[in-house]
Amino acid sequence: MAAPVVLEAEAHERRSALGQWNSAVTSYYLIAGAVALLVALGLVMVLSSSSISSLSDTDGASPYSIFLNQARFALIGLPLAWVASRLPVAFYKKFAWPAVLAASGLQVLVLLIGIEVNGNRNWLAVPGGQVQPSEFAKLALAVWLGVVLARKQALLHQWSHVLVPGVVVAAGVVGLVLLGHDLGTGLIILVLVAGALFVAGVPLRFFAVAFVVVGLVVWQMTLIGETRVKRIAAFFSADCDTQGACYQTLRGRYGLATGGLTGIGLGESREKWSYLPMAHNDFILAIIGEELGLLGTLLVLALFGVLAVAVTRVVRRHHDPFVQIAAAGIGSWVLGQAIINIAVVIGLMPVVGVPLPLVSAGGSALVTTMVAMGVLLSFARSEPGAAEALAARPNVVRRSLAVVGLATRPRQARRG
Repeated sequence: MAAPVVLEAEAHERRSALGQWNSAVTSYYLIAGAVALLVALGLVMVLSSSSISSLSDTDGASPYSIFLNQARFALIGLPLAWVASRLPVAFYKKFAWPAVLAASGLQVLVLLIGIEVNGNRNWLAVPGGQVQPSEFAKLALAVWLGVVLARKQALLHQWSHVLVPGVVVAAGVVGLVLLGHDLGTGLIILVLVAGALFVAGVPLRFFAVAFVVVGLVVWQMTLIGETRVKRIAAFFSADCDTQGACYQTLRGRYGLATGGLTGIGLGESREKWSYLPMAHNDFILAIIGEELGLLGTLLVLALFGVLAVAVTRVVRRHHDPFVQIAAAGIGSWVLGQAIINIAVVIGLMPVVGVPLPLVSAGGSALVTTMVAMGVLLSFARSEPGAAEALAARPNVVRRSLAVVGLATRPRQARRG
């Protein structure tokens, strides 16, 4: 009699686990959990990897300047992401056009009065620092494409309706970014547009033509920059100059190789001592691999994998085409950028200069990506049944008070 009871209990546990996975709020908690862990890990690793650069930038005054700046932007992004997660879907539909127009206007300002950093003109000076408008352009374009493509979804089998206004406006935004010679950001925006168009239902034959056109444009942009030509030539060269174009990639590999399985210890990196350029930014994954080992890098991959699953769930489960397309655009941007960054660090792509989302140092990128994750949380909250399920659950404060015995007693009990 014991065996049937055990089998019934196991079957009940499997049904319970399946029920939790199919819950209306699973996407919401997957996104929130993955983003929180990535931001926390990023802050820890920025602190570890930037200490030497901070000392150099401040003439030895403080090893924490870059970390404190990153923490400041994380604190700015947190309430903005919370507000974005609470705004209704209708809000994003209403303000999609103003957002993309504002983003385009800021990109024009960058070309007129922008600041050039490492050969790219993609920054605007503001009181207290600099901002990168192209990061805001990613989010604005993803939401705008959701509005436009959702309205034209039944007509997207025709070239004219794919091109106007969706591809034309997107090409304009990409063009403004490329005029500032920021090829890396331009590639990320193209990935974003491709993800939105795919989920919208654009025929695959259109993508084949677009791939050829984009390839020619990228090739021409590559030939314009001498540094890009050297990086690509070095990537395909069997005999690479270890002190030239291959230096950064090789130092990144040294960091990954040194870490082994468990790493040499948090804060113990050798590459951050001015050996690896951009250690706290584009190549922060190499420092993670060096200090936390293969297990640390696998944790990063797993968290982005969880985020990919959550975005896919939102796209598949939501009934609103706008949400499906906009979520696909945001997911393609963040996950595509993560894949490109990881591929560069491990040597599968030439260096293109894109940070690891939510992890690398960079204020504009961190704040905008956190807000984009807030938009995804808003979409997840509007999944069928999600709002009701979230409203039915006690909030965190009440649960915490209940644990320590301080929960508010019923009114009748207090009277007694």
